Amino acid sequence: MPDVQIRPVTADDRSAWLPLWKAYLTFYKTELPDAVTDSTWKRFLDSNEPTNAALAWQNGKAVGLVHFIYHRSNWSINVSCYLQDLLVTPEQRGTGMGRKLIEHVYATAKKAGADKVHWLTHETNTTAIQLYERIAERPGFIQFRKPL
Repeated sequence: MPDVQIRPVTADDRSAWLPLWKAYLTFYKTELPDAVTDSTWKRFLDSNEPTNAALAWQNGKAVGLVHFIYHRSNWSINVSCYLQDLLVTPEQRGTGMGRKLIEHVYATAKKAGADKVHWLTHETNTTAIQLYERIAERPGFIQFRKPL
């Protein structure tokens, strides 16, 4: 794989981030109001917010994104890290780029004193699940939710 740089987003990265974000939403057959996208972006840039974003860059082009959020846990003194969103461009799938983005979150969360990194994926996302089963444990919990 050619040289890859993964780094936190900066204010100058919005035009590189936005197409990846829209592709992520399309992958999950979802649409969000522009106000949500704008708010999400602003949170990434606010050091008082627990939400973070990083982009993977290759040859000057953003080819992947990862979003993660630190949160408290009643099971630990330290924070946990929720890896909320992960996407690599279709050309990068199967190259190890997704793994590199997850490992970036692992390293960043460890440095922040987090006890664990955890995430969800859709049960039909079989390609990603193959990667996740190699680099994390599958604890067997089932998610339930009620939109309010």
